[in-house]
Amino acid sequence: MAKNNIKIDNLSFSYDNQLVLNKINLDFEEGKLYSIIGPNGSGKSTMIKNISKVLIPESGKILINDKDIAFLNNKELSQKMSVIHQNIRIDYDFTVAEIVMMGRSPHKRRLEEFNTRDQTIIEKYMKITNTWKLRNKFITALSGGEFQRVIAAKALSQETDIILLDEPTSNLDIQYQVEFLKIFSHLKTNKIIIAVLHDLNLASTFSDEIILLDEGEVVSKGNPWQVMNKENIKGIYHIPVEVIENPINKCPHVIPIL
Repeated sequence: MAKNNIKIDNLSFSYDNQLVLNKINLDFEEGKLYSIIGPNGSGKSTMIKNISKVLIPESGKILINDKDIAFLNNKELSQKMSVIHQNIRIDYDFTVAEIVMMGRSPHKRRLEEFNTRDQTIIEKYMKITNTWKLRNKFITALSGGEFQRVIAAKALSQETDIILLDEPTSNLDIQYQVEFLKIFSHLKTNKIIIAVLHDLNLASTFSDEIILLDEGEVVSKGNPWQVMNKENIKGIYHIPVEVIENPINKCPHVIPIL
């Protein structure tokens, strides 16, 4: 059986005639967690929004298993791809279980009710994300870390082959950042996971491959050691750094030189 893949072919995108992504060509394959890094304004979130069809490319195309997403409707795309956007807010008193169950909606016909199979699926992922014990709580009563785990459970309950994470840990304490990324790292088999991350060392720790963007162009792509070198980081972030081997996980560890 062919592996799932995403191909970005000569993708460009502009906001108000300001070029944000410039002729991007990338390939993603299943079984890997990819991180997109780069300074603010480099086009990271814009790329995620193009892949998820929130934004429409100015030119070029995005293919999932050789099918152009431009010809997929929202439901078809939601059956293939789940997205966790940054700064999600839910101000209504839904229970945690009700929020997670919403992840099953792309698999239901109009007005079709959720059934025992849906219940079994959400229970599975709520236990994986350690949110089952929260199932009867209102979503508005949760801490930031609990909320993000619930959103993770909802995305996983969608049971898609592709998961996009747009700065999912930006407002979390370090223990919740690690906990959140561990969930997806452990579940990447048979999935394509693409995460926009700010923390270079978290990207290094959890990524199979890293894409370094600057001014809308791919500067470097490869495994953490190929991308996270002193020249790349200093050139893009404009700060001298030292890169050493993390003695625990053997990944590159970036230390700013002050």
